[in-house]
Amino acid sequence: MKVKLEFQYFEGCPNHIKMQKNLTEAIKGLEDKIEIEKVLVEDKVTALQVKFRGSPTLLINGEDFLGMPAPEEPSLGCRYYPNGIPSSNEIKNKILEKFNKKNKPSK
Repeated sequence: MKVKLEFQYFEGCPNHIKMQKNLTEAIKGLEDKIEIEKVLVEDKVTALQVKFRGSPTLLINGEDFLGMPAPEEPSLGCRYYPNGIPSSNEIKNKILEKFNKKNKPSK
């Protein structure tokens, strides 16, 4: 089974460029194991639909990269990451962790 990635962003926040670069680097060699969707959040309606946590946001199998819950009042804003934008290695490790969980044989 493939791991589903959803990259949410809006153009008004410059951090999405670095996150997208790190994500592109992270998925090299994993293309056959993932499904990726980029979601441009341009308005409040879209922010509500995708439960936008801020730009940039990466969901892996529907779960936020940092485990942040969906906000009650999504808005168009830049997202703060306490340790900076996740590196390509951090992203790749999280993807592999999810992939390994999905494909573990059940007992």
